[in-house]
Amino acid sequence: QVQFVESGGGLVQPGGSLRLSCAASGTIFRFYARAWYRQAPGNQRELVATITGHGSTNYADSVKGRFTISRDNTKNTVYLQMNSLKPQDTAVYYCNVPDSQFSWGQGTQVTVSS
Repeated sequence: QVQFVESGGGLVQPGGSLRLSCAASGTIFRFYARAWYRQAPGNQRELVATITGHGSTNYADSVKGRFTISRDNTKNTVYLQMNSLKPQDTAVYYCNVPDSQFSWGQGTQVTVSS
């Protein structure tokens, strides 16, 4: 059974930075594509960034140039470096394998506020 554990969230001022981590436990092919998603109150979960098993990346227009997704296949862990944070980035952030049936983790709360 695969579980995702997200961490690294917190309260940050506009313009600040955070680095999120997502560790996968259980049996998961370490070269699966991985993705970060976020869900703000009252909104649907949206895709933020994806990374293939070999490191090709793609980003939502709203975070392009500010966020960077990366991965360490030896640790089965994916990261999201978030710079120049804006209040509209406030959400719970989750990771998963795109288009998969894997369960969602608890997520990690990111709050951008002065």
